[in-house]
Amino acid sequence: MANIKIVTDSSITIEPEVVEEYGITIVPLSVMVDGVLYSDSELGEGDFLRLMQSSKNLPKTSQPPVGVFAEIYEDLALDGSHIVSIHMSHALSGTVEAARQGATLSGADVTVIDSGFTDQAMKFQVVEAAKLAKEGADLDTILARIEEVKEKTELYIGVSTLENLVKGGRIGRVTGLLSSLLNIRVVMEMKDHHLEPIVKGRGNKTFKKWLDELVEKLSHSKVAEIGISYAGTPEWANEMKAQLQSLVEKAIPVLETGSIIQTHTGENAFAVLVRYQ
Repeated sequence: MANIKIVTDSSITIEPEVVEEYGITIVPLSVMVDGVLYSDSELGEGDFLRLMQSSKNLPKTSQPPVGVFAEIYEDLALDGSHIVSIHMSHALSGTVEAARQGATLSGADVTVIDSGFTDQAMKFQVVEAAKLAKEGADLDTILARIEEVKEKTELYIGVSTLENLVKGGRIGRVTGLLSSLLNIRVVMEMKDHHLEPIVKGRGNKTFKKWLDELVEKLSHSKVAEIGISYAGTPEWANEMKAQLQSLVEKAIPVLETGSIIQTHTGENAFAVLVRYQ
């Protein structure tokens, strides 16, 4: 039986030690800030936020070139391995399509999957797949587990301004919001590759009220794990963790999201990612 290797893209928010433990390959996207191109993989914690705060224009993100995917797949397949490549939703980026083209070009044995999510919601699928691969599970078992995790995952994202979503052209994918309402607090849920607003208002009480409602909802559910990601400072993220931790046995990671997500959400955004048992 062929060995199976797991690949994803840098829109994932994941602990470096987990990447190392399970041998996960992360293909970096790029971000251009005032004419200077940075690989997502070379930016440390807080680096991109400082760049974005001082930039004259909204940074521009770009997916990995098809050729980069092809080279990575070729290298990983030299020992005869099968590759499972899991990427962010096609509604957010063309990365998954570039991966498919790269797989065809490489001639390697690759299964490309649209996670339907990004950030730590995508991490849930990637880590579960990587655990099974490390245990020697076959391809069908891994693919079935990825689908099961996807079906049991929810992604919530809160933004303090719609400005970046508007400028980045993502507002058209957020149904039910007026682009003129830039300075409002909005919480959205990602469903079927679309961001759907579920709460909107002014002031931080908007987020606090939503969190209270989420805690109530999850208290009546069997939760396997929760992740919290943030753009900017972690204070609110840590407040959320304090309220949510009692609902799940596994420690909730609070992680800074990468430059790709921060570009579109702007500063003081957050995400709460939930996987049910």
